[in-house]
Amino acid sequence: MNHDMTMNLVLQGVGECAARLQRIAALTAPKNVVTVSDNALRCEGISFTPALRQTIEIAAQAAQLDATYMMGVRRLDEFKLVAMDMDSTLITIECIDEIADMQGLKPQVSEITEAAMRGELDFSESLKRRVALLEGLEASALERVYEERLRLSMGAEDMLKAVQAAGLKTLLVSGGFTFFTERLKTRLGLDFTRANELEIVDGKLTGKVIGEIVDATVKRDTVEHVCAAIGILPEQAIVMGDGANDLKMMGISGMSVAFRAKPVVREQANVALNFVGLDGILNLLAH
Repeated sequence: MNHDMTMNLVLQGVGECAARLQRIAALTAPKNVVTVSDNALRCEGISFTPALRQTIEIAAQAAQLDATYMMGVRRLDEFKLVAMDMDSTLITIECIDEIADMQGLKPQVSEITEAAMRGELDFSESLKRRVALLEGLEASALERVYEERLRLSMGAEDMLKAVQAAGLKTLLVSGGFTFFTERLKTRLGLDFTRANELEIVDGKLTGKVIGEIVDATVKRDTVEHVCAAIGILPEQAIVMGDGANDLKMMGISGMSVAFRAKPVVREQANVALNFVGLDGILNLLAH
């Protein structure tokens, strides 16, 4: 980073955070401070040095605020697509871990999921291993997970309403399962979905996935295909994810958003939302 570069910094938090926002904003010695919303400020014209950046990061973390550096002010209408990972991004759970819980195997499956999300295991291999453990489970367990355990992430509905009202298309692309993506597509009015299909025979899971596994490369290709289909460039897409298998699709986007993400993902994303909800992206974009 150029040492004498001036940038903007958006600070945001949840709950009563005005005093915390003002305190951290003051550290940046900004030329101007704009109130973006009740829980967000934009500090403009900050001369950043690596030392100042580190100070801000530590202070913001301690104050439970998300800090996002931006060149200038970006607008929501620069973007035409929001692509989202599902498990632990659009929704709060890892569906496969909760399905495994119905089989009494949650610890074993969660361990593999975690390693895959950190990028320590090949995703396709890890998915096959986890799905194999579900062999013989009644398919009705999927419905129970959807009804009893699946919750949307904080801010998900507000974010979707705002981007849909602004005319952006939406894509849910998941290494999880079509059983859940299809229901969310209907419920949330999403435009496109892509996920893995669990094989079900005689009302039971066979422990196999039908067709190509949606791994990091397929996720990226899906984002590219949808962009081509709607006549836009990948730079006009906002891509959100939390795990290592989201990095390839995040890498081609115009704005990559790490939501409650693993460190490897936070480090590579343009935006990391650790405290605020998914609607935190709305405070970053003029609209």
